Amino acid sequence: MSLTRGLYAITDSLLLADDRLLPYCEAVLKGGASLLQYRDKTRDQARRHDEALRLRELCERYGAQLIINDDVALALAVEAHGVHLGQTDGSLSEARARLPQGALLGATCHANLELAAAAEQAGADYLAFGRFFLSKTKPGAAAAPLSILHDAGQQSRLPKVAIGGVSLDNAASLLDAGADYLAVVNSLFAADNAAEVERRARAFVELIHS
Repeated sequence: MSLTRGLYAITDSLLLADDRLLPYCEAVLKGGASLLQYRDKTRDQARRHDEALRLRELCERYGAQLIINDDVALALAVEAHGVHLGQTDGSLSEARARLPQGALLGATCHANLELAAAAEQAGADYLAFGRFFLSKTKPGAAAAPLSILHDAGQQSRLPKVAIGGVSLDNAASLLDAGADYLAVVNSLFAADNAAEVERRARAFVELIHS
């Protein structure tokens, strides 16, 4: 599957508790998100399978792609469009071998070009860098300079995802630095209702494609 440029929404099990997951994710897809990552670190396998399956159906309805965080088996079980692995989430090359042809494989690279080069060699389809700003999702994550996006672009042609504290106020600086995708959690889903989520998504998408 090809990747170009767009909004990458990432779920948060706390923000999307109390039956908010599906309506809020549908809202972000209505708003134009092209990638949706299902990130849930709980151990309730049956619930995670059911939610991932429903999210895949939503993504297909809106022409988006579902990425599963850190769980190749779940991605295969629900026929998701891809998997994202962090540095402690397992082998990229093994995941690449298990995934069907055309499935997406994303890799967390923090602010490390060596990790990015290794990820590309292992078969990654996109490289995620960050955090660039203070993050409520991962407040202890190490900071990354904006220059890493430019430097990564000099090293690789793979799409670059910017993550960590991304908001409408700072998104332009990331795009100007070379980000292809903006990965957003709180600035999308920390909302009072689904209509607000959709409005925020549309604002991000408009900025990305302006």
